[in-house]
Amino acid sequence: MKTIKFLTAFVLMLIISTGTNAQLRSANQHRRIAQGVRSGELTRHETRKLAREQRNIRHEKREARADGVVTAGERREIRHDTRKANRNIFRKKHNRRERF
Repeated sequence: MKTIKFLTAFVLMLIISTGTNAQLRSANQHRRIAQGVRSGELTRHETRKLAREQRNIRHEKREARADGVVTAGERREIRHDTRKANRNIFRKKHNRRERF
């Protein structure tokens, strides 16, 4: 029984860890925005701004990969923008504005 639980946990860890850190972070941010819309924590305007920010990050990633090499500066800029988006999601979800 312990072996089955261990193997199940191990397989789940492998499945979860197959995405890169950036992919997991992006998916998590999209999930947080969707949850904020469902719960009413985000207004329409806030949701639009957050979605636009996510689109810009995706576009920035595509442009960085376009030439085949993602430089350290490009990675730094993408990471900075992603962290900024993360802070914006938190701030907009906790600013006491409600969607009616």
